[in-house]
Amino acid sequence: MTFHIGAKPGEIAETVLMPGDPYRARWAAATFLKESVCINQVRGMLGFTGTWKGNRVTIQGSGMGMPSLSIYANELIRDYGAKTLIRIGSAGAMLAHIKVRDVVVAMTASTVSTPSRGFFREMQFAPCADFGLMEKAVAAGRRKGTQVHVGGIYSSDTFYDERPDLTEMLARHGVLCVEMEAAELYTVAARHGARALAILTISDHLLTHEALPADDRERTFGEMVEMALEAAFS
Repeated sequence: MTFHIGAKPGEIAETVLMPGDPYRARWAAATFLKESVCINQVRGMLGFTGTWKGNRVTIQGSGMGMPSLSIYANELIRDYGAKTLIRIGSAGAMLAHIKVRDVVVAMTASTVSTPSRGFFREMQFAPCADFGLMEKAVAAGRRKGTQVHVGGIYSSDTFYDERPDLTEMLARHGVLCVEMEAAELYTVAARHGARALAILTISDHLLTHEALPADDRERTFGEMVEMALEAAFS
């Protein structure tokens, strides 16, 4: 057990999928895993371990934002031996050609600030995905006919942003979408020698203001879960 995860030794798999929403973790475990067991309920941040095609998988909620994600990623790697962490989350599209329900695979994650910023001082570390995971995830999505976009994303530490100038500048530089966790996930994984990837379903659009309802965000993101599982085990 750790401060934030109540699982016993051996109850967490080496491969962990990390949705922000704990209810999405519960839905994904019930939908995709066999014989899944709840292994964490501390602070309501649900986690489940089961099998997918004979491979042990844990699906653990991370909470919203980089500080929360950082806690779970650090403890999963350092205390439970996780070696592959894949974020499965939602994001807001920043470019016109990206549509709601499309999937973005994050090659890099730019940010203004992360909990790891103090480690680097004056250095601007460039967090990036594990190439092997990324390559397999993209291939899996395209085999299924999913509209997949690959490139840089923006991890924001604020949800209600007051910087339209920043949004415009990032879009000008080809940033695909905005979310709140991937940059810290990639940084923590790099620090500890783990593999990491973020696969994101577009749930809303910063230009058109189209948005999915909350129920769809929780239950209809199956394509990215399948992509994550195939990337981890193919």
